[in-house]
Amino acid sequence: MLTDPWRFSILGYQVGLAKPAFLGLCAVGALVGTLALVSALRRRGRVRALLNERLVDKLAPGTSRWRPAVQGGFYGLGLLLFGLALAQPQCGTKSELTKRRGIDVVVALDASKSMLARDVQPSRLERAKLELTTLLDELKGDRVGLVAFAGDAFIQSPLTSDYSAVKLFLRAVEPEQMPQGGSNIGDALMLCKQLLENADRGAKEKVVVLLSDGEDLVGEVKEAVAALKEANIQVLTVGVGSEQGEPIPVYNRRGEFVDYKKDSSGETVITRMDRGGLTSIAEGTGGEFYYQPRGVAMAQVLDRIEKMQKSELESRVTVRYDERFQTFALPGLALLVMGMLLLPSSRRRSS
Repeated sequence: MLTDPWRFSILGYQVGLAKPAFLGLCAVGALVGTLALVSALRRRGRVRALLNERLVDKLAPGTSRWRPAVQGGFYGLGLLLFGLALAQPQCGTKSELTKRRGIDVVVALDASKSMLARDVQPSRLERAKLELTTLLDELKGDRVGLVAFAGDAFIQSPLTSDYSAVKLFLRAVEPEQMPQGGSNIGDALMLCKQLLENADRGAKEKVVVLLSDGEDLVGEVKEAVAALKEANIQVLTVGVGSEQGEPIPVYNRRGEFVDYKKDSSGETVITRMDRGGLTSIAEGTGGEFYYQPRGVAMAQVLDRIEKMQKSELESRVTVRYDERFQTFALPGLALLVMGMLLLPSSRRRSS
């Protein structure tokens, strides 16, 4: 495809074009030059056909057969060279050692039914996913993993620096896809700890970002917090939802609202963000609790991550091609200037 770089070898040298689509400008330049030459020849032929050869210089002084052709040739060749320059010709390679520095971050995302509550628009879960996408856009060099949880927890994405892949996995998190209902924050935290400790070339700073309304129906949080503290893993908790409470909507298979969730006695279930529980988790591991009443406080999380000590997570040898666009751009500019300065005809001064 024209959008993909071209790579080939000439006499043992690695050469290529980074943006071959611009070769179309070379074709335009060649066409301009050809049309200018043909037009000049035709114009001169018409003049010769109408006027006697001896009268041409008297009746049409300054008429030149070659000036328009040369001017068009300058323009055409200049465009051709500019097309080659824009295609970014490359010749020769050099190897460079690149290092990626950052920290390891595992995001624990609550995907329980209570996250469908709409006290944060469009819903707690959708707003959390949107803010997480923004966080991924701002991270530089850090490795990110994703754990989704409800009544059970599972690894949605391993630690990776491929943020596009994490976004893809993030979009797939839905309460309907969770194998078990409920909310088990403790299990999610322990799985985050396992994911961080099993990482290859782990970073010095390890962080769990927990996005949840804080409702825990199992009660294994204390054990998980103690284990994370012992492993020197901070938990940054981000509260999602309101403290006033909100009913949990129920949808059918077509995504249409049906009713609000009811308990065994027929009363509407009200879900509230547990500020105290989330604060306790954060403080117990040396982290911090973040909350914004009408949104998700990811900007503060990003500031905290940026201040942490970065480690070398990855080093690789990359091959870089030497750019040669200047070789074509400068002559192309000179030819275009010459074309502008050259007049298509000259007038003789009368004696």
